[in-house]
Amino acid sequence: MLFSYLTEKGVLAMNPAREVQTERFSRLNGKTPAFHEGEVATLLAAIDSSTPVGLRDRALLATLAYTFARISAVIGLTVADYFPSGKRWMIRFREKDGKEKELPVHHQLEQVLDDYLLKTKLSEEPEAPLFPAAKGGLLSRRPINRVDAAEIIKRRLRQAGLPEHYSAHSFRAAGVTNFLENGGSLEVAQRIAGHADSRTTKLYDRRAQKLLVEDMERIRY
Repeated sequence: MLFSYLTEKGVLAMNPAREVQTERFSRLNGKTPAFHEGEVATLLAAIDSSTPVGLRDRALLATLAYTFARISAVIGLTVADYFPSGKRWMIRFREKDGKEKELPVHHQLEQVLDDYLLKTKLSEEPEAPLFPAAKGGLLSRRPINRVDAAEIIKRRLRQAGLPEHYSAHSFRAAGVTNFLENGGSLEVAQRIAGHADSRTTKLYDRRAQKLLVEDMERIRY
């Protein structure tokens, strides 16, 4: 790629690496570890929601779980991005390349967000970040960043007794797999996840790995 760039810009007369064949590589499954069945529910249930920080953390992780949105889009949400549309509530994400995506809110996520906004009184401040940083046990008006979110996830994983190798991305892998296992289509999963190409969505599908485990157990000596 460097030589191609230099040739294109006229720095080199020809590309000396033109005849070099790159190694072919194809990945069928992504490397991101996905939550196993029941672990997301265990994680959410282990959070003490009697404090503002606990309410925020539960709402943050529930949003990741029920929308499988990118962490950058989740931490960028404001209170106003959670809004009613008819009888349902919607959530508006700002994705990569300036794209916006609006999704209907799952009823369980709606309950968590409503409880969080009511008890913290954030519902009275539509321009405030939906997931603000905490200071002294209270919520500030500064949005959390990616490092804050990663620390929240690790801390809650430890408290729930779950493996700490999971990350914000693990919610995307678990969400896509769960959606497809319950009859969802790949096309809709692609739209929810905000992928430009369905091949990217397929990398998050862990159903084949589960089948492989079952098939391998058929070997009996």
